[in-house]
Amino acid sequence: MTDQLTSVLRAAAEHAATYRTSLPDRPVRGPQGIDEVVAALGGDLPATPTSPADVVEQLVAAVDGGLTSTAGPRFFGFVIGGSLPAATAADVLTAGWDQCAFNGVLSPAAAAAEAVAGGWLKDLLGVPPTASVGFVTGAQAANTAGLAAARHQVLADAGWDVEQRGLLGAPPVRVVASVERHATVDRSLRLLGLGNDAVVPVRAGQNGAIDVGHLAEVLAETAAAGGAPPVVSLQAGNVNTGACDDLRAATALAREHGGWVHVDGAFGLWAAASPALRHLVDGVELADSWGCDGHKWLNVPYDSAYAFCAHPDVHATAMSYTAAYLTGSGSVSGMADLTAESSRRARGFATWAALRELGRDGVAELVDRCCALARRFADGLAAGGAVVVNEVVLNQVLVGFGGDERTDRIVDAVQRDGTCWLGATTWRGRRLMRVSVSNHSTREDDVDRSVAAILRLAATV
Repeated sequence: MTDQLTSVLRAAAEHAATYRTSLPDRPVRGPQGIDEVVAALGGDLPATPTSPADVVEQLVAAVDGGLTSTAGPRFFGFVIGGSLPAATAADVLTAGWDQCAFNGVLSPAAAAAEAVAGGWLKDLLGVPPTASVGFVTGAQAANTAGLAAARHQVLADAGWDVEQRGLLGAPPVRVVASVERHATVDRSLRLLGLGNDAVVPVRAGQNGAIDVGHLAEVLAETAAAGGAPPVVSLQAGNVNTGACDDLRAATALAREHGGWVHVDGAFGLWAAASPALRHLVDGVELADSWGCDGHKWLNVPYDSAYAFCAHPDVHATAMSYTAAYLTGSGSVSGMADLTAESSRRARGFATWAALRELGRDGVAELVDRCCALARRFADGLAAGGAVVVNEVVLNQVLVGFGGDERTDRIVDAVQRDGTCWLGATTWRGRRLMRVSVSNHSTREDDVDRSVAAILRLAATV
């Protein structure tokens, strides 16, 4: 059995390495669709066992044509990073170690990795060193944890124990947020029982950052309506334009009304790691909670994100639970006490490895390079006759090619071509091509090849 396990793990690692080394030349979109891969994987469940070695070979053969090269240098969709070599290897080890990262009693190693990596993250991102860190799946989970803590605190300030009493009869909670907030904020509010009607919208400026003047008006109106203090949800990195809200000014306004400030910084929070871009998130340390992804700009394998809270006791109160059978439950705040998961994979190992591989200077260089490549993308497409509609402040580029239908046809043609992959979005009522540069392996040649392919295809549509 030991020899069999060693052999099959080596074979899997070799297949993974072969795939990863093929990414620079591999078409970004695989030739097969879902139905074809289902046919290759499917059929009746076998009645008899299959050897692990054969299972691995069958799996690789069946799915290869349906893999999208999201880890490659020319994938520019959905703000997806690749995965760094050390982080990828750490994730392989994580699967091999198979640690349940519920708490430090169950896995001291997993707890230590989260503690060290969490400290490094706070230092890089400008989050106070005393903040708590929950290692979660993505921005959705991070925003949910942050807004759960916010819900607890503003209702506690209004004399209501939401964990004990629920929301029936509670003072109304209003969430003041930009009209350009990410959709995960709304889903978090639904999951938390507050609902979409809790949102009080605030106008956004020309490039998508919150209108601070209108925020002041909305907060004054909200205070006059009564209820719990407001929750103010801000954004570092508009999902379309990359714009960052004025965190310092907006937080000061929220504090005037006793409000809680949450920052959705799924990718834009990484600007804090760059001396050249840190001004975009000035005042970030003043917030109460923050959400940030690792599988975007840190280039950690999926899934990986972080929920930070300046008030660890509030974070744990909002998210934790205890049970008699759970050894160590409730005794140490951290890990599962800060997330919505008890059955947690040990995400801290891959984050630790990525940060160790890059170091402080490497993270800054990665962020700066992606932003420079986004500007190169914008310049190249504009020179070819396309229209760049946003100010490229980070790694996001919005591009128009005339009418909405034509833009969609060009995006579809680019996706089918396979040179690169990017998506479309609707911004300010207009269909646009959306380019996100987040991968550590992307270089100038990748951008130039992609620009040439886009312009070539646009000329035929």
